[in-house]
Amino acid sequence: MARNSSLNIPLTEEMKQFITNQTGEGTMYSTPSEYVRDLIRHARDRQEAAKIRNSILEGYQDAIAGNMTDFSGNLLEDIKSFKASNS
Repeated sequence: MARNSSLNIPLTEEMKQFITNQTGEGTMYSTPSEYVRDLIRHARDRQEAAKIRNSILEGYQDAIAGNMTDFSGNLLEDIKSFKASNS
């Protein structure tokens, strides 16, 4: 299990009030810390999704440029052949 660590972040009164309104009884988050951790997880997920989208776009650009190879039915062998031909 990961070891917890603290990070103190100064907030404007408006930001603090916003976070306070998102936490507590009748909300999805019981504490401000829980809310902020969820925001960080969502930001990390968005970054990972952006990397995947960029990889897909690169693949499309390669296909448009004609940088393709026929699929033989054996992905691992095709990858090895592709890497060997591009080294």
